[in-house]
Amino acid sequence: MIKEIVVISGKGGTGKTSLVGSLAYLAENKILVDCDVDAADLHLILGGKISSSKNFIGSKKAEILLDNCNSCGICTEYCRFDAIKEKTDTSSNITQFYVDEYSCEGCGVCAKFCLDEAITFKDHISGKWFISDTKYGTLVHAKLGIAEANSGKLVSLLRKTAHDLAVKNNNEMILIDGSPGIGCPVIASLTGVNYALIVTEPTVSAIHDMERLFELTQHFGVKTGICINKFDINLKLCDTIEKFSQSKNIKVLSRIPYDIGVTKAQIEGVPYLEYTKNGISKSIYELWDNLKQEIIEPNNKTNMENNKLIQLDKLH
Repeated sequence: MIKEIVVISGKGGTGKTSLVGSLAYLAENKILVDCDVDAADLHLILGGKISSSKNFIGSKKAEILLDNCNSCGICTEYCRFDAIKEKTDTSSNITQFYVDEYSCEGCGVCAKFCLDEAITFKDHISGKWFISDTKYGTLVHAKLGIAEANSGKLVSLLRKTAHDLAVKNNNEMILIDGSPGIGCPVIASLTGVNYALIVTEPTVSAIHDMERLFELTQHFGVKTGICINKFDINLKLCDTIEKFSQSKNIKVLSRIPYDIGVTKAQIEGVPYLEYTKNGISKSIYELWDNLKQEIIEPNNKTNMENNKLIQLDKLH
């Protein structure tokens, strides 16, 4: 069975993507997905070469067929997004209507009430999505256009593509870098996964957003753990996170101290564990070991524990 793990954060800047890069370095036989489609940057530390590139059709936009349009203006009365504009040709003094594609929501009301069937709908390219080959595994990622909608739809497309590839290539795991916050792309990243790892930090805003994010994971019934990144920048607030975790019976899988080496690794364009085996490496290895324990099936856990006991008996 393919295990899907999503790494998410209530706010940006907690170090989520940096940690995903190091987990990608450690994990084997996996597919990687960057579901932060509004600001995808996992590829910046994983590198690789794009092997496939496709347009993302996120919606449809209205288009006025000028040859059919009699400039009656009915469409402007029904458009609630003020997307249909008018302009006057100074040479002929004829008023023509056109669609502002940045305002059009593709609802179709204008076409429904147009008496002359002068409005049609065309596919709108909202961005691009890619499959890249990296030395850490296959990466599925995307670039949503500026001010484009349907980020949740694009995330669902990426996850389906990753799952199909995992089935085809017999991968055991899908490691997902989710979006910050609790919006549509996060919900699309979260639903149906086996485990959600919330990366937070000891700041007031991060704690507030972590609590909201935990409510979301519980709403969807997703098993959840917490990683406290940069825990030593405010020990008092770190203690607040610990108390919250205890009250909600959430496991804290790792407490990672602040390390300037993370920034240096980003500048080099590599995961932290490839940049150095010193610094916070031990904490990241601890995170990975605890994460693996969390996603192992109960029967497999029992078998592992029995094997450990057998090994201990042999030592005695």
